[in-house]
Amino acid sequence: MKILKSPVFQLFTFVAGSLILRFILEQFIDEHYGFWIRIISIIIILLFGALFVLKGTAKIIEETTGVLSHKTKLAGGLLQSLGTAFPDMILGIVAALISLRLINTDYAMAINYAIIAAATTFGSNIYNIGHAVWCVFRQNLSNKNGKRILMFPYIKNLGMVTPIKDHKIKPNLKEFDTSIDILNVLTLLTATVAVSMVLFGRISDAPSGIEGDLYQLIRPVGLVILILCVFAMFYFRKSEKVEERLAEDEEENYYSKKSNFTILAHLFFSGIAILFAAETMVHAVKVFSDLTGLPFVMTGVFAGIIGCLGEMIVIHNFTINPKGRLGDAIVGVSMDNIVTTMGASIVAIMGGIFLGGNALILIFIIILALNTMLIWQISKLKNYFLIP
Repeated sequence: MKILKSPVFQLFTFVAGSLILRFILEQFIDEHYGFWIRIISIIIILLFGALFVLKGTAKIIEETTGVLSHKTKLAGGLLQSLGTAFPDMILGIVAALISLRLINTDYAMAINYAIIAAATTFGSNIYNIGHAVWCVFRQNLSNKNGKRILMFPYIKNLGMVTPIKDHKIKPNLKEFDTSIDILNVLTLLTATVAVSMVLFGRISDAPSGIEGDLYQLIRPVGLVILILCVFAMFYFRKSEKVEERLAEDEEENYYSKKSNFTILAHLFFSGIAILFAAETMVHAVKVFSDLTGLPFVMTGVFAGIIGCLGEMIVIHNFTINPKGRLGDAIVGVSMDNIVTTMGASIVAIMGGIFLGGNALILIFIIILALNTMLIWQISKLKNYFLIP
């Protein structure tokens, strides 16, 4: 039926699905139920949330940000990042709020929730950049071989990557330059956070149960990072789209003839669906941690995956669908991590970012290494257009 394919109906089902997760299915992971009922409920929540709600809302974000970028002249990557980074920010802020509520009654648990907040915000940067590195690497491999290849070897259902020469509409080279600039800014911000935590944030009275050194991102540094992130978002706000691609988008896109209010409303309700689904999924992961003895830092790692899943789906879809939006997607991933870092700075200002020494070293070294790898892959992709 035609109504089932309507974007309005689909958005309604995503919001309804997120509400079902939050207010119905979440009840079955309560401690009043048996072990296996809780485990099965957790699996259903994670699968339904990821494969239906988050995947569906990611598609809406893809379509709305392209049109909204044309109408407002704002960069599609910026608008895309604001939508997809929303869960990361909210999850980190919620974990920080819980941490602050516990700090006077259960200091050790408060630190654990603060570690979850840090792992969610900074950890999601790892997944975003890592997946983007893979997508651009596969695009470069397809370009080099001159033929279509699977996005993931031996897995046909996850799509195929088409050589750039066969794309009807080519990505905008200026977007590649912008993404490299944003990644350099992100590298500087990440290094600033890491160095400041080591120099100014060492906690001398770490609670029992915390092994090794403990570091905090202090409020003054958090405020500086927040200002820098807002400035970066403002500086890279301009769109780099070309008219040929806009015309192609308008032919196929449901939102091309809709008002800005309608588009923003769909983005808003997509954000609501992401929020309820992600919050429920993180709660499910926490309960799974309680049931299995999984460390809290690992709970934060899982929360980071859930929070950034929307952005990962967007760049994945833009890569396997050759409509000239790969550059836009790369900008979106880079900007998404600026937005996520801004969320981390807000959490720091609230007093809720802590990391153990080993986690601090691993997380930030991995982020910096992946930033470098993505810049390398983007440069190779750009060279394809420049070298005859």
